Amino acid sequence: MLDDIALACQRALDRVARWARLAPLPTAAGRRFLIVQIDGLSREVFDRALVTGGVPSLARLLRSGALRRQDMSVGLPSSTPAFQAAAMYGVRPDIPGFHYYDKREGLELHFPKPGVADLVERRHAEGRRGILEGGACYGCVFTGGATDSLLTFARLMKPTRAGMLLVRLPLSLVLLGWVAVKCATLTGVELARYVLRLLAQPLAARPSGLRWLGLKITFSIWIRELFTHSVSADLYRGVPAVYVNYLDYDVFAHAFGPSHRAALRALRRVDAAIGRLARIIRRLPECGYDLYVCSDHGQALTRSFSEVSGGHSIEEVVRALLGDSADRAEPPGGARPRRAGFARQLARYRRRDAHGLVQRFFNHLERDTGGLPEPPAAGDSVRIIAAGPNAFVYFTDSPEPLTLEDIERRHPGAAARLSEHPGVGIVLEGLRDLMAMRSAGDLVIYGIGAPGGDISFIDERGAHAGVSPAELHTFLLHPATVQLPRAPLSHPIQLYPHFAAYGEAAPRPAGSLSSR
Repeated sequence: MLDDIALACQRALDRVARWARLAPLPTAAGRRFLIVQIDGLSREVFDRALVTGGVPSLARLLRSGALRRQDMSVGLPSSTPAFQAAAMYGVRPDIPGFHYYDKREGLELHFPKPGVADLVERRHAEGRRGILEGGACYGCVFTGGATDSLLTFARLMKPTRAGMLLVRLPLSLVLLGWVAVKCATLTGVELARYVLRLLAQPLAARPSGLRWLGLKITFSIWIRELFTHSVSADLYRGVPAVYVNYLDYDVFAHAFGPSHRAALRALRRVDAAIGRLARIIRRLPECGYDLYVCSDHGQALTRSFSEVSGGHSIEEVVRALLGDSADRAEPPGGARPRRAGFARQLARYRRRDAHGLVQRFFNHLERDTGGLPEPPAAGDSVRIIAAGPNAFVYFTDSPEPLTLEDIERRHPGAAARLSEHPGVGIVLEGLRDLMAMRSAGDLVIYGIGAPGGDISFIDERGAHAGVSPAELHTFLLHPATVQLPRAPLSHPIQLYPHFAAYGEAAPRPAGSLSSR
């Protein structure tokens, strides 16, 4: 109710501002769009939330016919950078994970690190027009060509203030003041709840609880409200293209699991924010906004690799196996039968004459491998990077990906011995997209599909980047007046021509999605 009052004041003051020519509404020949991304939400969790009342605003928009649903598969890897690069620039991304190594440049690329997202975006955007040119983006990895951005990885060190023009208006003071008061109140409520929990169960107090309280206040209160306020201001300004990525659900799903009550509570708060933005769009028919809601990937429930490896990291285990003698007859822990068909499957790994790559990904290794050496000093020719449920093994003395034959010459039988540990991964044709990336590892160890449960190589309860249905299968909600193909979307690159058409001064781009 109070939000509606603040928005009503915003609308009235915005009209006065336009009349005074302080902030004239931009003209546009075609429609405008707002993309709301719910980071990390799988189709399965979304379906369950629709049934149980976990996303009442989106359920209402679907029931009323204002939005329609299209199922989508996000391709490999199932991660935010790859999704946004494909959707924003229409390219097949060379981004195998959120953390990887570029053998050509000798760079370790981890997206939160300053400058990494900017470098990767420039590589993918070269010669391409971003779908957000002249627009704004919030909480994304890349800018999509947006003029203004806030908390976007590509501009963490050089942010712009999206909606800066409104700061000069009394309207901004009203909304900024309201956001500050609301967030401070909600923060006080969360702190009071935390204190009451400590008083009721003092023995349950842990440092991690305080850490996640801080993340909840940061992401699910202040950042979410700031994003919603900024996008609201952009809608009133008539910004032609806006992309907001709500991070709340993804943060809590990583920490507690994709179906944990903390993650679902965060999802409900994101749903409420989407409902507020949908109301603004309904109040601004003269601006011609189309609302889209999507997810970039899902998450699989995982346990940490260290829980099943006796406390060893994946780097320690892989280095130990690569250093084993070539004529070793048994893997560590005792002899195990070789799996039928393994040599034939592995032989197709990065073969120069292979027309369709079928890659076998290996999961975690056994618990009792004992006696693992420390990683060698810098300068070693092997680089191992853990990226969620994937681990990439690079042989850095070669700038090009190695073939199976190359790896076998260097480390005879090492890949086979690795595969003979309990919980070998799965074989899927879809992995050809990942292994076609030049920056993918020479070997990729995959933790999803382990017999004892899915594994992440870093400490998290929810993970993504792989091939499980929970990670790959998401959705796109679009206006009922926009006609899209009935067949499921198979890759986010298909979204690019649709949204690029908005910036071409064309009518509503009905049915412009194409299959590539």
